[in-house]
Amino acid sequence: MTSLLFNLCNTGVLFAWFLILFLPRIRISKALISFPWVPLFLSFFYLYFFTQTEGFMEADFTSLEGILLLFQQATLSSAAAGWLHYLGFDFWVACWMIQYSQKHQIPHYAIVLPMLATFMLGPTGVLLFSIVLLIYKKPFWRL
Repeated sequence: MTSLLFNLCNTGVLFAWFLILFLPRIRISKALISFPWVPLFLSFFYLYFFTQTEGFMEADFTSLEGILLLFQQATLSSAAAGWLHYLGFDFWVACWMIQYSQKHQIPHYAIVLPMLATFMLGPTGVLLFSIVLLIYKKPFWRL
């Protein structure tokens, strides 16, 4: 069941990413961008996977050794929960990038690479987005 639910979530998120990357102005994409529907959807599955995980509450998040031990003791459910965590937040960040760029009239093509980097490399996408904002003279820290 874990693999089936994980595959459903993963495939759905890939489809949603495709929509916001390449068709951001169609109705369904606008809906996905305007409200965190995808993270909300993923949160239900995240909670399911999380409840199937044992020993998580004893995890030590205060040290690198503790995090390594958490990864070494991963199960299908804990790995699925961890991946959905990344997918949800990365998607939310990409939606924020789109909203910000539209508000400040930055062309969508200029943020495709930062969005892809967010999907694949997390915070590196935010760095690239910040560079795009500097190029277009729209840095978010000068509002």
